[in-house]
Amino acid sequence: IGEDGQKVSDSDFRGRYLLVFFGFTHCPDVCPMTLQRIADALEAAPELKDKVTPLLISVDPERDTPAAMKEYVAYFGPAFRGLTGTPDEIAAVLKAYGVYAKKVKLEGSALDYTVDHSSFIYLLGPDGRFITLFDPQQDSAALAARLKETVK
Repeated sequence: IGEDGQKVSDSDFRGRYLLVFFGFTHCPDVCPMTLQRIADALEAAPELKDKVTPLLISVDPERDTPAAMKEYVAYFGPAFRGLTGTPDEIAAVLKAYGVYAKKVKLEGSALDYTVDHSSFIYLLGPDGRFITLFDPQQDSAALAARLKETVK
């Protein structure tokens, strides 16, 4: 489900490269840092902005409503899209991508829980096929360079 509550499928993104990251809006560190690296990489490679869509897919469908996703991804730039769904829909997407995600209770925290998850950045081609993975720890300059080499 997209930020405006509309159903979304992979075919909606055909013709564009996708930088897909799985995370959640209440993530304290890895998610916002990775999304900012993606934003910085695209800023450093403006020729890619018309070819690449950065996409955050939630691993926390309980809290990540379409409205929450819309507000969150807006912090990283207008090109960013955020997707959420029902727990079953998200579980199916996680399985399809081989993404690890597990809810972890936070005793005594106002947040109640966090979500441990894998944090690779997936690059998909305009045909929807997997191209490569990027390490989320890679700095934005290195990510921009690799994207320039890969995205045609």
